[in-house]
Amino acid sequence: MKIGIVCYPTFGGSGVVATELGKALAKNGHQIHFITYQQPPRLDFFNENVFYHEVNIPSYPLFQYAPYESALASEMVNVVTNENVDLLHVHYAIPHASAAYMAKMILRSQGRSVPVVTTLHGTDITLVGKDASYEPVVTFSINESDGVTAVSEDLRQDTYKHFKVHRDIEVIPNFIDLSRFKRQKKEHFKKAICPNGEKLIVHTSNFRRVKRIDDAVMVFYHVQQQVPAKLLLVGDGPERARIERLVRDLGIYDQVRFLGKMDAVEEVLSVADLFLMPSENESFGLAALEAMACQVPVISSNVGGLPELNVNGVTGFLSNVGDVSDMVRNALFVLDDANLPAFQENALARATEFELSRVLPRYEAHYERVLQQVMDNV
Repeated sequence: MKIGIVCYPTFGGSGVVATELGKALAKNGHQIHFITYQQPPRLDFFNENVFYHEVNIPSYPLFQYAPYESALASEMVNVVTNENVDLLHVHYAIPHASAAYMAKMILRSQGRSVPVVTTLHGTDITLVGKDASYEPVVTFSINESDGVTAVSEDLRQDTYKHFKVHRDIEVIPNFIDLSRFKRQKKEHFKKAICPNGEKLIVHTSNFRRVKRIDDAVMVFYHVQQQVPAKLLLVGDGPERARIERLVRDLGIYDQVRFLGKMDAVEEVLSVADLFLMPSENESFGLAALEAMACQVPVISSNVGGLPELNVNGVTGFLSNVGDVSDMVRNALFVLDDANLPAFQENALARATEFELSRVLPRYEAHYERVLQQVMDNV
């Protein structure tokens, strides 16, 4: 099958999932055509079945904002026509689903039919999509897609709750490549960060306010008062400067390291003892799954899709958003040497349920159903 994949080429969840899915499909024999404005960070290997098509966005004085959606639709038309693509899979509703609809209509006028599958990842529904200025376009684009998937049951229900969607949405969860994300014996690396045997706590995100990184810092602040520990903050974004000031004000700057954006985050996770995800909202929690695959228990909020992933009292603990005291109690319980090995084992066992080889066939089956439905309706 020849599949066009449209995504944001970023370190964020939707971009990572789309890129890893495309790479896995290519290894399975499908021909994959990535269509986006720059090469995705994780598209870092050579495979004869992977192709990259850059969206050219012309700059004209007439436009205050570059017309990316139109340029993207045009590139989709070109790729489908020239590469004989069978199906378009767009990740993130805005603006990819609406651009795909435009491309589909242009192709239909040329006598060509191409089905569109839209995957909803989270903020395209829970944050951006709820903006009144986008709602009609998001609703229309979802309803006009030939197949729709969501990464969690919570996101599926949220979509039905906030949009007038009258079509089926299939839940296909995010996945993990256990050959990449796994516990590694890198004691020299752990020793360099924690020279005196401190516990290593990690948080990764895009440093947006919704991630509540200040809560992660406060959890660490109280934990390190009772257990020698270090904190690694992976990622970057608009909240970083404020969080750096908070760390300084708390007097723990020497115990906290800001590592910035990292592609090989598994290098850090593979030596961590605890992962913090106190987010205000998470439609799935891919970063938590990556941690669990590296045998790292998770302390998280109980919002969105996180309860579908993090099993309370088994792989870590769930707390109400903003309940730092509860997170501290749970973190100290997990970090106790008498409890930590069991939580590590449980985290890996849970992550195995989301292994790539289990989830990939579900996407392939979804593609086949969509193609068959389109053929039946011709």
